[in-house]
Amino acid sequence: MELETLKVGIADHIAVVTISRPPVNAQNNMMRADIQTVFDALGDRADVRSIILTGEGKAFSAGADLAERPSQEPGHYTAHNRRVRASFDCILECPKPVIAAVNGAAIGAGCVTALCCDILVASDNAFLSMTEVMVGLAGGVAHVRRHFGESDARLMILTGRRIYGPELLRMNAVSACTSPEELMATALSIAQDIAKASPSAVIAAKKSFAMTENLSIYEGYRFEQSQTKALASSEDTAEAMAAFREKRKPVFRG
Repeated sequence: MELETLKVGIADHIAVVTISRPPVNAQNNMMRADIQTVFDALGDRADVRSIILTGEGKAFSAGADLAERPSQEPGHYTAHNRRVRASFDCILECPKPVIAAVNGAAIGAGCVTALCCDILVASDNAFLSMTEVMVGLAGGVAHVRRHFGESDARLMILTGRRIYGPELLRMNAVSACTSPEELMATALSIAQDIAKASPSAVIAAKKSFAMTENLSIYEGYRFEQSQTKALASSEDTAEAMAAFREKRKPVFRG
């Protein structure tokens, strides 16, 4: 992949994607295209089972590059919104679990990018912030609501405050808050645990989270049972069951 704004490394079934657009990793159209290229490719690669997304330098991503705001000409804003949505959707829809290692400022679109990931960990000096109301814009409510309680979500959106790692942990918006030095090791430990599991079962589990988010518990569990039935005849499940019986570690293909 030829990329201008991201760096990608793959080892031991784990991909590390680093946002790299100095000085603050602001998101422009090139980055949005790179994000789609990378996550579409990683989602299809058999040698990737989990993904870590982080930022280079002191910022995760300081949001949209305001130098590329769309004009008021007919169609420009509509096309811009489509590009922005696609850069978020490709993370949400990636079949492989994505761990956000939030290393610094995650503001506006950068905050939403982190919230599109499956699991969030943050360093204690990192923060999430939705500053749209401060600059006369709106957006991000739906994504913020997925990770925050209602009062905290409204606090975040309506005040534009910076919410740092320790507070994010208290609010149950992240799974871990670490020192900056321990952040990647923490994310890597989670990614390694995911990579040890049955790849097809992990993909099915992520699909279940996506499909059941807005379903009743009755409909949601019925969908999950259909996933389990489909997995029952898979090579991964056969290997996992054999390894359990033989008291050894499973060896999954890919």
